[in-house]
Amino acid sequence: MQYTSQYTSPLGNITLASNGEALIGVWFDKQKYFASTLKEGSKEMELPVFFQTKKWLDCYFAGKDPGDVPPVHLEGSPFRLSVWKILQEIPYGQVVTYNDIAQKIARQKGLAHMSAQAVGGAVGHNPISILIPCHRVIGSNGSLTGYAGGIAIKEKLLLLEGVTLNR
Repeated sequence: MQYTSQYTSPLGNITLASNGEALIGVWFDKQKYFASTLKEGSKEMELPVFFQTKKWLDCYFAGKDPGDVPPVHLEGSPFRLSVWKILQEIPYGQVVTYNDIAQKIARQKGLAHMSAQAVGGAVGHNPISILIPCHRVIGSNGSLTGYAGGIAIKEKLLLLEGVTLNR
């Protein structure tokens, strides 16, 4: 069974999803790939993981580093899982480029090169927005390219974290 709950953020409504124990999705309503991990027939219910997540989000939207994220359960290809793991390592208030992630994966796999575009596809399909910080990934030239929730939200999230944006 899958469960959902709603959170009202300063940037819009967010839908939380869980398998009953861990988060399986966190999406801004109407974002690209919204509810991509949900099956039909999910049930709206408050769960301990949702209380934890809402407390985490309250702290985050208050402009503070909320620390460790609630439990998450990710399903995807080995490539996507490796990208999402790297996303989880990006510290609050810092950014990396798609190319940085591509180079890291290439080193891990012993490859000479990895496509930054392929990394961008995996980043874009991250089902747990904000908590797995795909908004902290930027273009090599410092541009705010790509964010399933929209560039305006990405910019606001980074500013909330104190990231200085080059324009």
